[in-house]
Amino acid sequence: MNSKRNLWPFGILLTFALFISGTIALIVIACNNDPDLVSHNYYEEEMQFQQQIDRLDRAHGLEAPAQVSYNAARRQIVVTLPPGHTQKETSGSIQLYRPSASGLDQNVELKPDANGIQSLDARHLLPGLWKVRVFWTAHGTEYRADQKVVIGEKKS
Repeated sequence: MNSKRNLWPFGILLTFALFISGTIALIVIACNNDPDLVSHNYYEEEMQFQQQIDRLDRAHGLEAPAQVSYNAARRQIVVTLPPGHTQKETSGSIQLYRPSASGLDQNVELKPDANGIQSLDARHLLPGLWKVRVFWTAHGTEYRADQKVVIGEKKS
């Protein structure tokens, strides 16, 4: 007696079982993943988008635009305003934006010294990519500068 087993039914069942378990796994992963939006009030920010573009254009049009850099030795973010924007009438803010975790975002008041330089302590910031946005008003005109900064690992 030759008893051959037909494995087609088992193959079909196994294929369906793998497909269903894979789909369930993707659903569980998607439900447990907390997607951080760029901003919670993104609609209002979108309405003001043209104003932001104008601020960026004005800042890029300056002879010496604002600069943002990271000093790894001192673990400081250094913001340098253009010459002529260091008067007491200059006001603004610095936004530290963490794209991967919106809960870590910070706002700092812009308080440059007489040379237009402000240093921010970065020792408390987590290592990784940060976007630094500088908003300032000088002579009644608003400006904005954006720069990406990568904070390195803390060294003991």
